[in-house]
Amino acid sequence: MLYSLYELGHLSVAPLRIAALMQSSMLRSPLNPVADTEIARTAAAASDLFESMTRRYRKPDWNLPTTMVEGAEVAVTPKTVWSSPWCSMVHFERNEEQLEAARGTRADPAVLLVAPMSGHYATLLRSTVEAFLPEHDVYITDWADARMVPVLSGRFDIHDYIDHVMAMLRALGPETHVVAVCQPGPLVLAAVSLMAEENDPCAPATMTFMGSPIDARKSPTAPNKLAENRDIDWFKKNMIHSVPALYPGAFRRVYPGFLQLASFMGMNLSRHVDAHQAYFQNLVKGDGDSTEKHREFYDEYLAVMDLTEEFYIQTLEEVFQKYSLATGTFAHDGKLVNPGAITKTALLTVEGENDDISGIGQTQAAHTICANIPEHMRQDYIQPGVGHYGVFSGRRFRTEIYPRMREFMRAFQSPAARNAKRANLKLVSEA
Repeated sequence: MLYSLYELGHLSVAPLRIAALMQSSMLRSPLNPVADTEIARTAAAASDLFESMTRRYRKPDWNLPTTMVEGAEVAVTPKTVWSSPWCSMVHFERNEEQLEAARGTRADPAVLLVAPMSGHYATLLRSTVEAFLPEHDVYITDWADARMVPVLSGRFDIHDYIDHVMAMLRALGPETHVVAVCQPGPLVLAAVSLMAEENDPCAPATMTFMGSPIDARKSPTAPNKLAENRDIDWFKKNMIHSVPALYPGAFRRVYPGFLQLASFMGMNLSRHVDAHQAYFQNLVKGDGDSTEKHREFYDEYLAVMDLTEEFYIQTLEEVFQKYSLATGTFAHDGKLVNPGAITKTALLTVEGENDDISGIGQTQAAHTICANIPEHMRQDYIQPGVGHYGVFSGRRFRTEIYPRMREFMRAFQSPAARNAKRANLKLVSEA
């Protein structure tokens, strides 16, 4: 019912939103003799603000047409090379001729970025992809919005997520480097553990966990405490709703994106209010650069997706209430997951000093859980002065975190394996 009421509310303000757009255009028109007056600018700014606050934000584009390799511009084309109803693995394919002209025949390490499935689209990692592109062959998991997946496509839970990660690593072949950003950390670690137990040749060369709740008991944050203090029935009653008939996934039970967004914004409400006040003032002043930066950020931040009920509830139970992986009790398809089986995959953990979502120590816990990885194959890094999003985006990520990740991956990369895998990826693409 709540989801239907939300949709009804959105539709009911559509005429007002259209009127606001028309008013803004009229007030800013060069044919309007009072366009440069303060009253007209203020009214136009108010119209723009109303439109932006009532708009439905769609999934953003990647907007990564090129990258710079050794000072030369190289074209980039996102292509889906593996897919299921729930996920597409996107390859940021760099133009081969331009690439070889820029840096010769050197092969770059392949990196699978496992994006969070926690409300935002994979495009939230755009700047992460951008940083890796000049020196890596980059792939990313692009998870589907649950409201767009028909009920006939079946369920999707944390065990399906683990199976998807293993399937994508096998499609990429040996010597891939996997990077889990935030939420997927425990599930990616489970996938690598299972592959290690099977002595799978496609187990990754390295695994990097960034701001991940590997053990959410460490330095609990506000989201951790909420998950601990409420029982599962409370979450089912208050957070789970049915998708309206407007969407392909009609009647699927989901944790709606708009509820997730309300939670995100509620954590830092005053900051968002201040940002929109500044946006309004900059619109009145005609500060195009500042208003464009605001739009770019919120076009991404306000675009959210639904999660399936089973995935959301199982994540709460296993990661934030039972701490199953950290306590050695997590089972996948009836088989106990043993991170101690990992001996050949190197481990890097990255945390932000001011992370208010995954506290200090939650990601570091991977070193304790993966007890049998040799000492020389481990690294831990805490980035001073950054919060959760600064761990994988922004200036500090580009200049301080990414260089460490690059060197770590290269330290465990076999040139012969890189060349062999490039041929394999060509077959995956053609398939």
